Amino acid sequence: MEAWSQREPDLTIANLLDVDEIRRGDPEVVTGGDQVARAVRWVHIADSENVAQFLEGGELVLSTGLSYRSSQESTANFLDQLESASAAGAVIELIHDDGRPDDEAIENVRAAARGRELPIVILRRRIKFVRVTELAHQELLGRQLARVERARTVHEVFTQLSLESAGAQDIVDRTSELLGSPVMLEDVGHRLLAHAGDIPSSRTARRESNSPDHLGEGQEHGHGHRHGHGHGQRWLQTPVGLRDRRWGRLLAPGRLESDEEAAQVIERAAQTLTLARMAERDEQDLLIQAQGGLVREIIESADVDEKQVRIRAADLGFAPRGRMIPVVVRVDRGPNTDPTSLQLRERSLHRAFVTAATAHRCSTLSTGLQSGSFGTVVALPPGTDDDAVLEGLIGELPTRDTTVGVGRTSQSIVDAASRLESANQVAEIASTLELRQRQYYRFSDVRLRGLLSSLRDDPSVRAFAEAELTPLLEAEGGSGGGGGGGGGGEEMLTLLEQFLSHSGNKSALARSGFLSRPALYARLDRLQAKLGVSLEDAESRTALHVAILWLRTNR
Repeated sequence: MEAWSQREPDLTIANLLDVDEIRRGDPEVVTGGDQVARAVRWVHIADSENVAQFLEGGELVLSTGLSYRSSQESTANFLDQLESASAAGAVIELIHDDGRPDDEAIENVRAAARGRELPIVILRRRIKFVRVTELAHQELLGRQLARVERARTVHEVFTQLSLESAGAQDIVDRTSELLGSPVMLEDVGHRLLAHAGDIPSSRTARRESNSPDHLGEGQEHGHGHRHGHGHGQRWLQTPVGLRDRRWGRLLAPGRLESDEEAAQVIERAAQTLTLARMAERDEQDLLIQAQGGLVREIIESADVDEKQVRIRAADLGFAPRGRMIPVVVRVDRGPNTDPTSLQLRERSLHRAFVTAATAHRCSTLSTGLQSGSFGTVVALPPGTDDDAVLEGLIGELPTRDTTVGVGRTSQSIVDAASRLESANQVAEIASTLELRQRQYYRFSDVRLRGLLSSLRDDPSVRAFAEAELTPLLEAEGGSGGGGGGGGGGEEMLTLLEQFLSHSGNKSALARSGFLSRPALYARLDRLQAKLGVSLEDAESRTALHVAILWLRTNR
């Protein structure tokens, strides 16, 4: 496959000056000698003083100058028009009818061309312009056809990569082959995701001094490609991802001979990477939906055959192993949490969890739970420690404002999937804790609060808690009697909760916020009288603490 950096260069004025037909004319570059590397887009024959109307830019004009060469002013006007039309240059044949050089015309051209950057070439001998145009146009058309052929090849290459569901590394490898240059794929944090070819030693310096902090910054216009510079190198680059969801950038270090054509390759590669990511996500979403159906069937059915479940799970890409752990990830939410944002956050976390699990050689069987939560049965690699794997896996997640609950390990898919409900309870309970210092929680971590949460619908526990707190619940919303303000039921409940959290230590409770001990003691006396039990009795405090925890868990 022809590499972009090894293709034929553009046709230039210097190339045409080496053509035998022009060399027969004894060419002399009278001005613009340092500009003969200009690319020639077309070759045009013109003798009219009003030549600009026939030009579109980039043409090499062949002329005999018959209409203007007798006057330095007319010659200057002709050259002015070439410059205004952005012509590449001019080759002017200045010869009498008898074949002798026209010295007067040559001097007029010299004088009119003086100080110009436009390459002006004079010929002292007659040549056949048709041979020059024929040769030049053959070369130009050949190059144009070659560009079309290369564009077709690029289209076929990236189309085939899309059809084959190629991964990022394969796409980067083929892009490097086409460009004949190293290619790097970075994420939004400038981390190297994939590369082909040697990574330039100046990459670190480029990152520090030239890379914008956010993809798309300064890249939202035109074709999206920009040329960064690092240690004298050009960095052809283009963002990867949809306009409002950039997730990476593709870079091709080194000076490529045609940035525009190379940009077409790298932009097509970026499109292919974007489509591959979208297809991967669609495939993952469909797989998760199918896995979720199996998990819900296990949870909702009373009689499920483990052998059949294993066969169906294997068809869905899950590899059951000796140890499987139910894990639930819950997005924390407040009273004003937007449902759409909650769902998007859940989906993002779910994808990240599955990706991290794969990186840790874990197999997953996932399902969505209530909005903002998902559950996964994680099959651990043989010979690994449960907690070490969970810590490594969960540690890679963006766990801000999330809570993770973990159920008991099992060797049965059915048991592990069934325990997702208890893991979900743990996640819900842990999300209510004022101080959370763990990456994930088990029932043993939430202790009494977890037990009461699991028994929230038990009528015996409800009856016990309400019996303990009835005097305060009945007073809730009202005002306490007696001078000094006994407070309503909720105020008394709060005071009781604070008293119990300080293990009945009145001095510690007074120091935590009450203005004076006498006022605190008076309120505690009224609370004790309202409850009808002694707050000095350990069993009474335990019973009240259990009742308070149940109440807070169920409110």
